[in-house]
Amino acid sequence: MSANRYLTLLAFDYGTRRIGVAVGQTFTASARPLVVIPCDKYNEPDWVKIHALIQEWLPQRLIVGVPLTVGVSSETTIAARHFSEALQARYNLPVDLIDETLSSVAAEQALSERFSAKSKSRTKPGIDAVAAQVILETWFVEHANTE
Repeated sequence: MSANRYLTLLAFDYGTRRIGVAVGQTFTASARPLVVIPCDKYNEPDWVKIHALIQEWLPQRLIVGVPLTVGVSSETTIAARHFSEALQARYNLPVDLIDETLSSVAAEQALSERFSAKSKSRTKPGIDAVAAQVILETWFVEHANTE
């Protein structure tokens, strides 16, 4: 794989109240949680903060977790798809959707293994950012031989 094929990616764990964000790169297929971005009372994300992350990390691809329940399109699924479409329209970057159905559960388990029950890192916003990391790690597994 040539150096120009190594990609920086941002992953988003979309929620109507907040969005967890993680960063990773394909060279090492590693990811780490970054931040949680709040949404306003109309469920609109803080686009200024998202723009700042795009400018800081200069990703070549974006990954959005979408809750996929077989045969069901939930309101959250539809909202996550709209968010992914807005990302693509605003930044003209490829956006991949990844099933994130169990990402929050995996994030909670990962945090509980790393931190005591009293740790502030186990609050819900911390879980959202780690869930984004899980989403990105899932993307790496699913694309291990294609990128």
